[in-house]
Amino acid sequence: MAPITIRDVARKLNLSITTVSRALDGYSDVAEETRLRVVAMAQEMGYTPNRAARQLRRRKSDAIGYILPASASRFADPFYSEFIAGLGDEATKHNLDLLISSAPPGEDAEHQVYEHWVHGRKVDGFVLNRMRLSDWRVQYLSMSNIPFVTQERSLDTVEHASIEVDGRYWFRRLVEHLISLGHQRIAYIGASPELKIQADRYQGYKDALLAANLELTPTWIAQGDMTAEGGYQATGQLLALPDAPTAIACIDDMTAIGAMHAAHDHGHIVGQDLAVTGFDGITGSEHTQPPLTTVNQPVYQIARQLVQMLATLINEGSLVEKQVRVQPVLEIRASTAKAFTTDSGEKHS
Repeated sequence: MAPITIRDVARKLNLSITTVSRALDGYSDVAEETRLRVVAMAQEMGYTPNRAARQLRRRKSDAIGYILPASASRFADPFYSEFIAGLGDEATKHNLDLLISSAPPGEDAEHQVYEHWVHGRKVDGFVLNRMRLSDWRVQYLSMSNIPFVTQERSLDTVEHASIEVDGRYWFRRLVEHLISLGHQRIAYIGASPELKIQADRYQGYKDALLAANLELTPTWIAQGDMTAEGGYQATGQLLALPDAPTAIACIDDMTAIGAMHAAHDHGHIVGQDLAVTGFDGITGSEHTQPPLTTVNQPVYQIARQLVQMLATLINEGSLVEKQVRVQPVLEIRASTAKAFTTDSGEKHS
């Protein structure tokens, strides 16, 4: 006897093959009544494709989602590519598909993607990063009873699983390193004030200045967008100041890479007359010219651990340890130099 095909089910119900297929795959554009008819007929006729049967029985997609929060395509950004590689490798280990998209953070397009995936049951859970101080994603997914895990935490009171690096403490360590080299004119290039890492790392910058009795100078504070181009533009503005800084602490490595390019174009030698630091330890930061001083957090491993946590949440409903703190490494490299001193002994810092 020939095996039952999806065409047989469609003919029996007088429906199109497309409608039957989408009904079995759980797509939301098929009416619930139609979906139930298709499922019942498929079961009655003995048509049970493995994936459809699994989804319909367990109400799961066997997929997890990551929506890259960026206004432009950032898949080639070393931070995101390393993060996504970790997500994908660990998802495969758990027999999960990884569904990826991107959307401008906080805009309607981002809301629509999340809502489409949630209502369409496209994924069983989400991984979030680049958390905002008050993050609608946390609130929405919690209210929708969708499992999710985050890299860093927002200030929302919603209880959820996360992996964190103490950005405030480690950024303070970076700035203290610059101060130990004799720098007093230390600039900061940050990012959107809505971001939690901006709040944490900027506070670490201020903590270090306060502890060293150094004045916080507003003209030495610049905002980028965590891209090399943003770092380049911000650095150009800083170096054009009459009292230009001798050191620049950047919120992340991509900003720092842009800062080093700008410094070169303005006639500075990074590691000699200008110090630059980053944060993240992206792949390749040790091979910049000169190698970048940074806080090296294990982005790839963090991503893998997030998927492990999410898989446990999906399968078991809870976690023993919901909040994990990861210890990064401060990598001192050649991009940080001592404050330049003239032959007369005057310190340019």
